[in-house]
Amino acid sequence: MYTVGSSTSEDIDSIGGRELARLCYSCGICVGGCPAARFSDDFNPRRIVLEICLGIGRRLVGGGSPIWKCTTCYTCHERCPAGVKPLDVVMALRNISFREGACPESVSVIRKNVLDDGVAGTVTRRAAEIRQKMGLPPAESDGRGELEALTGHE
Repeated sequence: MYTVGSSTSEDIDSIGGRELARLCYSCGICVGGCPAARFSDDFNPRRIVLEICLGIGRRLVGGGSPIWKCTTCYTCHERCPAGVKPLDVVMALRNISFREGACPESVSVIRKNVLDDGVAGTVTRRAAEIRQKMGLPPAESDGRGELEALTGHE
């Protein structure tokens, strides 16, 4: 996992510029299996890694960045023959964006829901019906107890 420093320029530089440049040989395997790249013209894991390598990754930080189109499916991570782990790069950029308050509003809403209620969204009537048909117990709309158990925090 790529670590991030304290300032934004340090953060972007610490994602792994030299290390990535040495490892990635732009074979494109990460793009070939990527579902987000298949359906989005501006999302390309290889291009994201290249921009970080070239030191021009600053444009990738923000709410309108293509990094938010990543489905986090780990296909690029699993297929990369050089072990570059483009998903780790995307996640580091998302963390920087979030810390700067530059993430899409929907991400902020989901975060707030998880912190307030312990769930990413509300349990809809349709979801409750599907759960019942599947023989699952009713989902509680307040998942704070589960969140506290997972994180160890109240």
